[in-house]
Amino acid sequence: MGKGTVALGNLDSKAQARLQALTGWAVIAAESGFVVPDADQLEKVAAVKSAEVLDFDSNAVLGWAATLNWLMSQATFGLVDPHMQLPDELKVPSGTDLKTITSVLVLDDAMPLERKPSGQLKAKLSREREKPATLSRVPKWELAAMVQVREAIARYMVPLSELRSRDANEGDTRLVVKDMLCEGLDYDKFNDLTTEYMVKQDFADYGVRIDKQLVAFIEVKRISQKLNERHLRQVQMYAVNEGVEWMVLTNGSVWQAYHLTGGLPVVVNMAFEVDLLGPKPLETNAAMMFFLHREALKRRRIDDLWKHRAATEPGALLGLILAEPMLEQIRKEVKRRTGIVTTAEALSEVIRTEIVDPKLIAKLYKS
Repeated sequence: MGKGTVALGNLDSKAQARLQALTGWAVIAAESGFVVPDADQLEKVAAVKSAEVLDFDSNAVLGWAATLNWLMSQATFGLVDPHMQLPDELKVPSGTDLKTITSVLVLDDAMPLERKPSGQLKAKLSREREKPATLSRVPKWELAAMVQVREAIARYMVPLSELRSRDANEGDTRLVVKDMLCEGLDYDKFNDLTTEYMVKQDFADYGVRIDKQLVAFIEVKRISQKLNERHLRQVQMYAVNEGVEWMVLTNGSVWQAYHLTGGLPVVVNMAFEVDLLGPKPLETNAAMMFFLHREALKRRRIDDLWKHRAATEPGALLGLILAEPMLEQIRKEVKRRTGIVTTAEALSEVIRTEIVDPKLIAKLYKS
């Protein structure tokens, strides 16, 4: 096993699912005569969730980066054997002209050594083939929604870039956002979207209905404007007044989804943020935007996402660390490691004043 390789036994269940998806593809691609990443490289890619993060010097990885990232994104959704549904443009390395691929190559003894899969990869192929065939556990609606979102994002990359380059105003940005909502996220512009939704004496850019039930407000800013706390307070006011739990801020490129929990005080948690013109791959952005798709929001697929974010956001974790039981455990560990006897109060003071950002402390105690 190569230097720096992540052993399969050290991968969590999600990483193992990604590795299984990559291995299943690599075996078939190698048998078709393509040069593919070896077993060690596949493990590394599965561990870091991207073929573009590590400093690979192998064309076998870099040339297949888009394919590897797509396979892992599908594995994240629970799709079994995603290589069986691989888009045509991902069936060959980047830069390959599809028109030149006239037939599927068959691996045989006459094939050059560098184009044959390694013995380790062949062994994994045997294990994969011994597994019983499994039907995809992903519902058809979900697969269709994922494809719709991905294709729409790819289609609107150029219009969004043009909006940014000419510093388009809020009105022009709103037109593109509406098209994305309808074409990419499957909202009906007549039945699901209400423009200038009146809330008391103010107007929200969009009120979103699903089956006639108001479920979200969307506030749109010009594409060059950075989304901030003031914008969040604006859409939060709409949501509180109308008893709506979902809020979306966007400037066309950046999309932020928030959940509002009613009460005194109300609690607002970000579910996700994605920048469609940012550095992350298309598959990663599409995986996030999927949660705003009409069918996904209707089925509350976003719930686990925001609950996990709420449970692990800095303020929540800080509150956990400063809780008496946790401080007591830290006190015992300090004594075990150093022999020094201290108190929970002293540890709390050090954490609050010397370790944690003061702004986070102020936010925690304000809430």
